Amino acid sequence: MKIFSGTANPLLAGHIASELGTTVSPLEIHVFPDGEKRIRILDAVLDENVCIVQPASPPVDQNYMELFLLVDAAKRSGAKSVTVICPYLGYERQDHIFRSGEAVSLAVIRTMLEAVGVDRLLIFDPHSIKIREIFRIPVVHLSALPLFAQEIRNHSWSISDTVLVTPDMGGIRRIKLLSNALNQMPYCVIKKNRDLETGEVTAEKIEGPIRKRAIIVDDMISSGKTIVTATNLLVKRGAKEVFVFATHPIFSQDAPKVLQNSVVQKIFVTNTVAVPKEKQFPKLTVLSVAEILAGELQK
Repeated sequence: MKIFSGTANPLLAGHIASELGTTVSPLEIHVFPDGEKRIRILDAVLDENVCIVQPASPPVDQNYMELFLLVDAAKRSGAKSVTVICPYLGYERQDHIFRSGEAVSLAVIRTMLEAVGVDRLLIFDPHSIKIREIFRIPVVHLSALPLFAQEIRNHSWSISDTVLVTPDMGGIRRIKLLSNALNQMPYCVIKKNRDLETGEVTAEKIEGPIRKRAIIVDDMISSGKTIVTATNLLVKRGAKEVFVFATHPIFSQDAPKVLQNSVVQKIFVTNTVAVPKEKQFPKLTVLSVAEILAGELQK
């Protein structure tokens, strides 16, 4: 197997390769003055199984285009198969039409990935479990929940004073799985509303018990507004401590500042998306998914 990395998250690719006892294969990515990229694979891949690591994190369009070119280069160089590790699947929240006249953006991404010749796709904690149904190629849905469960166990938080929280109805399945992994730790659901025009998030109702310690679990953090809104509601209803576990640290706009200034004690994310130094903050802890990915590649 040959492992290649795009520019979106080379550190993750290196960690995966290390777990597998190998190194990331070399390639050349030249950026022209107008922003176009020329990609060349420098390692022999004829009849090899190739793995390409490239999350579609911001800048989403640039990272996707780079991924398409990487796959095409591998296929044209004679790769036997191409597995794409795209831990964060950009446009995954646009998997159906919300309003008349909209594109189904994820369907377009699916068409592009399949057209360039991707044989298998590995993703982490997609926004909807129905995403696999959209693709015609094998899609492996991996999860950071085992990492989160272990981290929670490491803190020895008791089920008597701790509650898991999903900040919206879409996360009920996720929170139930984590509850089962933690000896039936209780959970509650926040009913939130998002204005499709403005993106404004509001939440006023919680279904389920409130405990001294609340652990919010989500698939991603983008602007941080959902986390802050949920945290403020939990504190208002009696929670004394709030922790956050989210798979994908998108951290758009001023999210790091918003999160650092919130009343959240600590925020745990994974390295499915690279967090640049300027977006790191004291309350942040990053857990690695490299071992999970390496284990999947060894199957």
